[in-house]
Amino acid sequence: MEVIILPSPEEASKVAARLVARVVRDKPTAVLGLATGSTPLRLYRELIALHQADQLDFSKTSTFNLDEYVGLATDRPQSYAHFMQENLFNHVNIPPDQTHIPDGMAANVPGHCAEYERAIQKAGGIDLQVLGIGSDGHIGFNEPVSSLSSRTRIKTLTRRTRADNAPYFGSEDAVPHHVITMGIGTIMESRGILLMAFGEKKADAIAKTVEGPLTALVPGSALQMHVNAKVIIDEAAASKLTRTDYYKWVYDNKPDWQKF
Repeated sequence: MEVIILPSPEEASKVAARLVARVVRDKPTAVLGLATGSTPLRLYRELIALHQADQLDFSKTSTFNLDEYVGLATDRPQSYAHFMQENLFNHVNIPPDQTHIPDGMAANVPGHCAEYERAIQKAGGIDLQVLGIGSDGHIGFNEPVSSLSSRTRIKTLTRRTRADNAPYFGSEDAVPHHVITMGIGTIMESRGILLMAFGEKKADAIAKTVEGPLTALVPGSALQMHVNAKVIIDEAAASKLTRTDYYKWVYDNKPDWQKF
């Protein structure tokens, strides 16, 4: 796991965008795993800017999103399908039939989850998975004590996660109780992982994910076992790490061919 600490979310997002852009340029047919929420917004803005400057072509790229609320139609503003259209897909040249988001309105949820897994495999697997992290350490919507080998499935949200997402719905009561999410096992099969986190609210989760024990109580800690995981965070999110000087020294002294 490589930990990259930068002064601000803006600078961190620029570095993250360069990493995603390198993957797409090196492999135009790359399969990207995408996340929603406030954390990746700046990343998507940077990618849009690169595309609009004719520096990044997504025409052969495919995407798979991590999750979606159960029972929420795609035209609802709170749906992640709507989020992706508004914040990325409407502004770049990814063909619509190459984008994939779990269907929160699926009549047969278990069958749909199995098909989603098959679609990822048919596409060749995910080259780079973008992740945020919850304040309790969840990745995707894999809540604490989720199986570390789990696959795409339905999950029940904790009260804490529903409270964290209440601002998007107007009240906690309006937040759905259930979601479809890629499992931790699915995420771990990605060839590369990019985890982003900003702000003091995420500091505890980041410390436990990076330096704590591997435990289902902190789903993000599973990333310690990934061969190619990069954690890009700001100073605030890094504030509870014990080895910040080392992480910064490693990043500052990378060989040229490793820089992005």
